[in-house]
Amino acid sequence: MSKPRVAPYGSWVSPISGSLVASGGVRLEVLAVDGADVYWAEGRPAEGGRNAIVRCSVAGQAMDAIPGQFDARTRVYEYGGGSYAVKDGIIYFSNFRDQRVYRCVSGGQPETITPGGGMRFADYSFDATRDRLVCIREDHTAGTKQPVHTLVALDAHANPGGGQVLVSGADFYMYPRVSPDGTRLAWIQWDHPHMPWDAAELWAGRFNASGTLGERRKLAGCWGESVAQIGWSPGSNLYFAWEKTGWWNLYREGKDGPEPLAPAEAEFGKPAWWSGSGLATFAFGTPPDLWCAYYSKGAWRLASLDTETLEFRPLPSPYTEISSLHAVNGCPVFVGSSPAQPAAVTMYVPAGGAKDSPASGEFKTLKKASALSLDPGYLSLPEEIEFPTEGGLKAFAYYYRPQNKDYAAPTGDLPLLRVMSHGGPTSSTATPLNPGIQFWTSRGFAVVDVNYGGSTGYGREYRHRLNGAWGIVDVDDCLNAALFLARRGEVDPNRLIIEGGSAGGYTTLAALAFRDVFKAGCSYYGIGDLEALALDTHKFESRYLDSVVAPYPEQRQVYIERSPIHQPERLSCPVIFFQGLDDKVVPPNQAEMMVEALRRKGIPVAYVPFEGEGHGFRKAENIERALEAELYFYSRIFRFDLGEPVEPVKIENL
Repeated sequence: MSKPRVAPYGSWVSPISGSLVASGGVRLEVLAVDGADVYWAEGRPAEGGRNAIVRCSVAGQAMDAIPGQFDARTRVYEYGGGSYAVKDGIIYFSNFRDQRVYRCVSGGQPETITPGGGMRFADYSFDATRDRLVCIREDHTAGTKQPVHTLVALDAHANPGGGQVLVSGADFYMYPRVSPDGTRLAWIQWDHPHMPWDAAELWAGRFNASGTLGERRKLAGCWGESVAQIGWSPGSNLYFAWEKTGWWNLYREGKDGPEPLAPAEAEFGKPAWWSGSGLATFAFGTPPDLWCAYYSKGAWRLASLDTETLEFRPLPSPYTEISSLHAVNGCPVFVGSSPAQPAAVTMYVPAGGAKDSPASGEFKTLKKASALSLDPGYLSLPEEIEFPTEGGLKAFAYYYRPQNKDYAAPTGDLPLLRVMSHGGPTSSTATPLNPGIQFWTSRGFAVVDVNYGGSTGYGREYRHRLNGAWGIVDVDDCLNAALFLARRGEVDPNRLIIEGGSAGGYTTLAALAFRDVFKAGCSYYGIGDLEALALDTHKFESRYLDSVVAPYPEQRQVYIERSPIHQPERLSCPVIFFQGLDDKVVPPNQAEMMVEALRRKGIPVAYVPFEGEGHGFRKAENIERALEAELYFYSRIFRFDLGEPVEPVKIENL
């Protein structure tokens, strides 16, 4: 073994290139099961970010199920989700370009079943009794300031009028689910100014002979006790994840009200940033088994629940991230990943088959997101850290040390620290293998990925820390994570960087404007003006800031005080901005106003806009460009030489 070369942190040469990060894999999302076949949506950066639908047969053969000119994505709530459903080999999906719903026999030519022009559809549940789909409709043709959301029934063959309205009156809906016996419909709904993780209610109604809904009633949910997910058992019993105790735990509908099934300080649900089966956390196996995923102690875990005895059996699993949980032939299938392995569509098969004890078995891979196999010598594994923050409280993060088997740093040198602030802000970060993080650690950067107060996964009390305090609590926690590592002697206190996208971009800009801990920053489609966001953003998030900032316009002054754009004189360190020019969630003018403010003040600033990108980058060439431009920016700001050539980015005021 050769002796590692001594070189400064940040300058190490790594085989984990921007091109490898951008094109080395696909996104595996939104599973569906049809008989013995498993389907999934596959986001392909190399195809311009297109979402393909892939079918995997019982024999394990995978093939594309829709033609290459179609992109299975919906723009409902702008974040999409729930873009397709499958029944008896027929796929029903939303096509991104025209937002029409198509009907397609797997491998055949799709045919439209909805009209074009201003209607969007998502989150499909097949009503076999009436040969139709029940789904969310987002109507932009109603002549109102904001689109109107309803639950509608779509005939499986043609809907010239855009479907039959079943449920209306609420501002938002998700998870419309028809019971297996075809007699009932259950759904979740909520109204402004709330978000679904704050006040989502579970409702159910009974179908009339005409297929409309008659008797309907609320079963669970209110402010602070949201319902996160629902599902019907094969016997048409209703199960759901409800935050009654401060955690999203499992319940089922009982004669005398909801029955708790597995009480625990753990989350059996996820925040509904989009709708559909991609968020599924439980599925029904061979009776009486219910398979479930739950978040506890920094990782997602797998378990089975006996629905008769309520025996809860955690299963040993190599995965720390589990999503889109379904069941095929009685066995759970999901997207799983770990710090050392990329995401994969995975099936768990008990040792004696689905009818055997769930406690022993094996995990079978149906499809890997990437053929990438990183040499452990370049792989940095996360360490969960708990650190002190304001008010005598604790916060959480994952810390990644620099790691490259070919290099060592000079004696006494400390690495740059890249603090990552996740989006949402009511979201969270986890520990799947992320080549984007390894890109940095293998070049000699330390990385800390922060689950600041307000993040999901730690119960309602932790999530509510952010209420009225966005731009304060999240900023405190990010800088305290950095200072904690600096005090431990792990990182260079003079080379602290903060980075974030969307809401994480706001945390980044607020940290740079209102504190003086960080020496550089990077904003991916981040928010500089809270008031502009409140006025410009789409319906789903248009009242979100009421809870995490203050009611608007009644407390407009709070928005002004917490917006970096209004206090550009307080920005005193370099920032690089990346922005999709088609972004409807955070419009480009947000980034452009901040760039102009820094330009006027004479602070080094770079702006990299991308044509054809929305809220989040999907094209491989843009993902690669952003990574390398950010690296180049830091090399010039902190004056270290890169070990490999990178296309320069224009830095003003340098």
